[in-house]
Amino acid sequence: MRVLQEVKGMIHRMHGLAVLCALAVLTAVPAMADCASEDEVNQFAADYIARKPAKALGADGDMVDALCTQARLVAVLSEHMGPVIGYKAGLTSAPAQERFGASEPVRGVLYRDMMLESGATVEVPWGTVPMVEADLVLEVGDSAVNWATSPQEVMENIRSVRPFIELPDLALASGEPMTTETITAMGVGARRGVLGAEIQVEDVAALTTALAEMQVTLRDGAGETVVSAPGTAVLGHPAETILWLHEAGVTFKAGDLVSVGSFGPLVPPSKLSGGARVIYEGLPGDPEVSVLFAPTS
Repeated sequence: MRVLQEVKGMIHRMHGLAVLCALAVLTAVPAMADCASEDEVNQFAADYIARKPAKALGADGDMVDALCTQARLVAVLSEHMGPVIGYKAGLTSAPAQERFGASEPVRGVLYRDMMLESGATVEVPWGTVPMVEADLVLEVGDSAVNWATSPQEVMENIRSVRPFIELPDLALASGEPMTTETITAMGVGARRGVLGAEIQVEDVAALTTALAEMQVTLRDGAGETVVSAPGTAVLGHPAETILWLHEAGVTFKAGDLVSVGSFGPLVPPSKLSGGARVIYEGLPGDPEVSVLFAPTS
């Protein structure tokens, strides 16, 4: 069994390297694909930073083109949002995929300076198309996670689990195409995120089961339930996000944060009565994370 896992791990790593090499070539030679130009990327970044409606990137390309464009955009945005500290998957639940006509998830990155602690106050709107997601973060403890082939094997290499409310910005101007390619090209809208307290991984088997069996509930500022979904709403198990991201070309290292994606539909802050609170019933201590919304001054 161990030999089989190592062979599978080698295949996964080779696949990831192949994708990264392809992206490097596409980034260096834009004529080979519909990778957005430097001017297009810089204009999108300027609009994004200024919270202005942006023109879609990658509208005429395929997913390879979109990832090429994303790599260029990340290089620009990281100068303003801090270094990349991990990865995010989007459209990982059925409601999210249905909203955008997607058949599989999309991937982006997380930036250091987007992160806030539970209880933070965020000005509304934080972008052109602000949204709220009941999410969860897994912190990679060991790069051996790249060899994992099941949720339990993933969790064996996770240091901690953290409640997470992501506050993405879908950014595009009215009328611009919102497709899996344009969402990917823009980096899946990473803008803000609110982290709850760490839950250390001690009993791997128990926590793996709890993540599938938990109930994730998003409540608004008045305490009313807006979204309620089981842990299985994200790809059948939250740890499956790491398996999917690795299959899609991501190679993880210790310390990486991984946003598993929304457990239910994305909700605009205007429908949340001044705040949001997410409770994870079934995880140790039934943890929660919260954020308050304030009008832009």
